[in-house]
Amino acid sequence: MSNSDGEANSSEQCSGSNSSSPKLLADHSFLNSKEDQEFINAKAFLLTANAKTGLNIYDHLCDVITRILEERKADAIDMLEDISRETKKFRFEPQPDTILKEPEPSPEMRLAKLETKLFTKGVEEFDEHEDDVETALPNLMETAFYFEQAGVGLSKEEFIKVWMSLKMLVDSTPLQNVRFWGKILGIEKNYYIAEAEFREGAEEEEEEERPEPEEDNRDTHLTDDFDDEGLPPKDDPPKPDYKPPPVVPKEDKGTGTNKKTYFVINSPGMSWVALPSVTPAQIVAARLVKKYFTGRLDAPVNTYPPFPGNEANYLRAQIARISAATHISPMGFYQFDEEEEDEMEGEARDSYIENMDFEGIPTRDMADTVTQWVHHVQYILTQGRCKWWNPSQKSEEDVEDEEEDEDREEPDEPQPEDGPPLLTPLSEDVKIGDTPPWSSKISSNIVPQYAVAVIRSNLWPGAYAFAKQKKFENVYIGWGHKYSPKNYNPPPMPQPQDEFHEGPEVTEMEDPTPEQEASLKAAMQSKVEEDLEEAEEEEEEEDE
Repeated sequence: MSNSDGEANSSEQCSGSNSSSPKLLADHSFLNSKEDQEFINAKAFLLTANAKTGLNIYDHLCDVITRILEERKADAIDMLEDISRETKKFRFEPQPDTILKEPEPSPEMRLAKLETKLFTKGVEEFDEHEDDVETALPNLMETAFYFEQAGVGLSKEEFIKVWMSLKMLVDSTPLQNVRFWGKILGIEKNYYIAEAEFREGAEEEEEEERPEPEEDNRDTHLTDDFDDEGLPPKDDPPKPDYKPPPVVPKEDKGTGTNKKTYFVINSPGMSWVALPSVTPAQIVAARLVKKYFTGRLDAPVNTYPPFPGNEANYLRAQIARISAATHISPMGFYQFDEEEEDEMEGEARDSYIENMDFEGIPTRDMADTVTQWVHHVQYILTQGRCKWWNPSQKSEEDVEDEEEDEDREEPDEPQPEDGPPLLTPLSEDVKIGDTPPWSSKISSNIVPQYAVAVIRSNLWPGAYAFAKQKKFENVYIGWGHKYSPKNYNPPPMPQPQDEFHEGPEVTEMEDPTPEQEASLKAAMQSKVEEDLEEAEEEEEEEDE
């Protein structure tokens, strides 16, 4: 029984469980659906993005757990906050503000970005024979070493930056040679100047401004016999005989004041800008004005007398003046070509060659006297050119006009102007009042065997040159102004023109009355009759 009873009880329990299974299943399905809903709601909450940053907790936790599993550090629990902070920092993206502008980078940051490319070398293979290839880039640091002994020049850091900038110019422009001309100071910015020569056939020609043709606004239905109102045309006023003086043409590139090409930048790392060619009118006007540079090439030059151009043209004119007056070299370093001597008989020399037999001059002799130095840049004449141009040259139009007006008096023939020839010693320069034009010295009297000879210009403060054996160089660092013993005074305004002198030929008279006209006509008629009678009497006497 016990067994049967036991079997009966187990069967009852099974049957009871089976009988209650629909209710339990119903309860279990209810619990599962509720948990699922809570899970969905929780996940939706975690996926809710922040209105400001756009981030949500779900993605952040996934990133944190992923990083923990990737690194698998033993103290991950201690670094949980740091990992979470770094993850948030990595995913942070600043949103631009519509009211406040983003702060501009500091001047130091902008300068650092500008100068970074100076010291960045391109990806290129190293060539073992790279040192043997001729390059237009000069050894500026060697020049800086000699100028440093003389107490002249820029700092080493600035020289290195300028050197790297010259390398960028040489790599981007087909130049035959280039040198650091100097630095001109400005009110807002400074100018670093490079003097260069292009390779043959590589120089780009400048576009000259062409005058626009005048438009003919006359109507086609009108003839020359009548004007707009249908009346005969009035007599044209008399044309004046005055002709303005001819415009002095500028010298061609590679000659005279335009022999070299000059590039400028405001700061090392910027792109070099080529200055335009200089004209004689700009050089003549630059001699009459004195103005500080601003550092902007497009800045206007508001002076009296007016300057024909902007600051780029004024800068180019000052460079030409400074170069012609202060670029010097040891005597004997350059010489004239003997082959061209016969071809240029009676003409001024405008070129020279390097003397290969030059052995150098002792440093003490170069420092004690200026007779061992010569000018190697052509002198600029009063006309604004290095080679004189005859303004009385007649073109075809002028010849035709002279044939029509043969009675016009011809002006006197101008006398040609000559300046000091090339390679003239500095001892022939004119004094500035009681001040000598040049001052020379030796860089060190303690160790003269390693010293250099230094010479500076008193006419253009800031112009220096050094010489040691076969090495020499010129540099200019200043404001670009010429020294004057007197204070600068701008030229006065011209006097107003006088009124025309009064006289009977220009004084307006009253019109005569009809009676006066009749009496005048009768008197003229009687005089004509008397003249005829006298003529007849003379003919009769001759016939007798």
